[in-house]
Amino acid sequence: MTELGMLLGTRAGGSPSIAQGDYWWYRARTRILETVMKPYVGTPRRLLDVGSADGPSVTWLEGTAEHHVSLDVDPRGLAAGGVCGSATGLPFADGSFDVVAAFDVIEHCEPEATALAEITRVLAPGGRFLMSVPAYDWAWTSHDDHNHHHRRYTRRRAVDAVKAAGLTPVRATYGFTGTFPMFAAQRLVTRFKERGTTRAQELPSGGVAPLPEVSPTVEKVLLGATRIDERLLRRIDLAFGSSVLLVAVKSDPDPRLHSDMPRRAT
Repeated sequence: MTELGMLLGTRAGGSPSIAQGDYWWYRARTRILETVMKPYVGTPRRLLDVGSADGPSVTWLEGTAEHHVSLDVDPRGLAAGGVCGSATGLPFADGSFDVVAAFDVIEHCEPEATALAEITRVLAPGGRFLMSVPAYDWAWTSHDDHNHHHRRYTRRRAVDAVKAAGLTPVRATYGFTGTFPMFAAQRLVTRFKERGTTRAQELPSGGVAPLPEVSPTVEKVLLGATRIDERLLRRIDLAFGSSVLLVAVKSDPDPRLHSDMPRRAT
């Protein structure tokens, strides 16, 4: 286990986005996250971005808060002033933040409940939690092993996890629906090829998992397909996809303060 992995409670060696921030998936995720999450951000005084080495996907959060704090176990992805620390032991006082974002972070954390409890602890009453996680256990391949995932999620699994942490979900949807047929086919083919394999080939200590290579033509098709998500997610929740996107709130003793926040059944 690397030092970074020990901080997070995983064997993580860092996010591939550090080296390939312009990869199509990160670019598409930026737009999808903004579409789903931005209506819930508001104008917070303090915002915490957990896992901010994944910078390409959180650029839309810049300027939304008076104080934007970035935290990651990997100092390579932190800008000046960022905090190197663990999601399972956040170095902040109770109720410090109005918004906490954790995009593709919680699946790396073990125990999951500890990370979510820490996020709940540092949220102020009425604070919003923004989360994305990978979907479906059946899609597990060596890619998940190399990225040191502990689990993949269904929408119900994600909702139950944040409820157990004391948060109230206000929106939960799948994402990357437009690319889902290609994703499912690729994962099922990979699982077939990897059948009978007990474990993925080890990466070098601290190594970063490679991203699948795609041609410029395929990249154009994939990015075009994700535009479907953007259009639909402005109006409805999606019933399937390769990611789960969730917004939850911490109970506020005066709910009138957030009565204008959009809410959807989960």
